[in-house]
Amino acid sequence: MPATGRTAAAAALLSLLAVTPLSALDLPRGAVSDGAQVRAFDSYALPTGPWSDGLLPTETFEGRVSRQAWRIPVAGLTTLQLIAPLRDQLEADGFDIVFECQAEVCGGFDFRFSIDVLPAPEMFVDLARYRFLSAWRAVDGARSAVSVLVSRTDEAGFVQIIQAGDAAAQATVTATASRVTSAGALSLGEALETDGRYILSDLAFETGSSALGAGPFASLATLADYLKANPGRRVALVGHTDSTGSLDGNIALSKRRAGSVRQRLIDTHGVPAAQMAAEGMGYLAPLTSNLTPEGRDRNRRVEVILISTE
Repeated sequence: MPATGRTAAAAALLSLLAVTPLSALDLPRGAVSDGAQVRAFDSYALPTGPWSDGLLPTETFEGRVSRQAWRIPVAGLTTLQLIAPLRDQLEADGFDIVFECQAEVCGGFDFRFSIDVLPAPEMFVDLARYRFLSAWRAVDGARSAVSVLVSRTDEAGFVQIIQAGDAAAQATVTATASRVTSAGALSLGEALETDGRYILSDLAFETGSSALGAGPFASLATLADYLKANPGRRVALVGHTDSTGSLDGNIALSKRRAGSVRQRLIDTHGVPAAQMAAEGMGYLAPLTSNLTPEGRDRNRRVEVILISTE
């Protein structure tokens, strides 16, 4: 598999795994690594059926355990579009699909909170929009298991892949050419010109802070390219928070976060300051309920609003 198109995070993870891959799982184009955890020797309880009567059936695998989470910053992808190509690749590589389910059939809330999931914001799970599958295979006596959990928001898809068992039988995960059909998905520029707004879903801020993470963030590079190609257009970067804390405090924090994004675009990407304004809405425009950790994580965001086409 050529290295072109892999994120730096993916390359670092492959180095950490330090095994010769027997196969590779291709993630959609533009997938961004949101978190990774690799342990040389650990155990993992692979779900093998739905939650039922207070129990989740599992089979335990021991050996190298890797947990990886990815964000696909593309609107319009369904959970089936996210998981089906990965399932097909696993089957082509000799994995047997042990169990596959969708949200309510899996066991809904009980299943979600009984399985191993990297914490938000590394992995996001919408309780009504997720799919799961588990599989295993043996190669020359070496056994490994893999589980795939996918979910989505209106703006992005999320994929978690956990592998456990003999390292020699595990697959390598890369973000290269997409095998996912994204027909109907809008690019940043198309979304701005069609809907007037776009969520920068790959941004990460330090907890309780307005400081933008080190990045790089693919959405900012894309936005910079759009603004440079359209110098007569202006946008507002609008910060949003969850409902924790006072309204005044959240409005101030959300505006500072939008300001951090604006400054990054100026300093790192060379976007003219006059093309961008920074504003904050606090918790006044949620995308979903603030009653769950997943909902609060989704509501914390920075949006781009097209405010001028002259």
